[in-house]
Amino acid sequence: MAEIESTGSGTPREYRVEELAEAAGITTRTLRFYRERKLLPPPRKEGRIAWYGEEHLARLRMIAELLERGHTLGGIAELIGAGESGRDVAELIGLQAAITEPWSDESPVHLSWADLATAFGDQLTEANTAESIAQGYITVRDDGIVHISRRLMDATVALVDEGVPLAAVLAASRKAQDYADAVAEVFTALVRDELLGALSHAGDLAPGEAARLTGQIRRIRPLARTVADAQFTLAMDRRVHAEYDALLRRETCQEKCREA
Repeated sequence: MAEIESTGSGTPREYRVEELAEAAGITTRTLRFYRERKLLPPPRKEGRIAWYGEEHLARLRMIAELLERGHTLGGIAELIGAGESGRDVAELIGLQAAITEPWSDESPVHLSWADLATAFGDQLTEANTAESIAQGYITVRDDGIVHISRRLMDATVALVDEGVPLAAVLAASRKAQDYADAVAEVFTALVRDELLGALSHAGDLAPGEAARLTGQIRRIRPLARTVADAQFTLAMDRRVHAEYDALLRRETCQEKCREA
């Protein structure tokens, strides 16, 4: 929250509409729009003149910060409304951040067309490029591509180096992405149904509830990754053993057929 400026006499400063807009770095039209949307508390009226105080300037700065974070005006209005009903806006913002902040820590990587030609050779086809774009992994630029994940890109190059066709890697990637979405839905539903319950908007939260839910969600996030990783490795054990047993059965059957 911004510190309150004061006049030389120690009285908190007040602003006309134009002065407040200038101090907040917005237009008077935007300020009036915010006021119509009830994002600002009413000004003090003195005759036909509306006077705004430092609390209005602080509110405008908070709105600007939330917009930069990606919040919509509708969401901001809901947060402010909940705060004015007795709940702390900062707590509600913290809850939204805990729910929506990125799970991945992947770093993008840029590769030139020369790098790609070296890595994939004649497998760098339009079809494979189009499939990579469709899966949301790459963005094509004049000087090459940007892949959203260095780890996935490195794994793709390594698989191709081992003799796996790029088209096969991309086909497996599409299936894996579908399964990953399904796993993510399981954990999303768990948080939605067991923690957030019937919550549909910030106004449903009792005082202090946002802070409690924020703590729970932040503790659950690493647990979800642990469970997903453990489930995947256990599934790999099951599948590999099943495939190996099937291979042994086929070999045994072939030997018996030859003996017959």
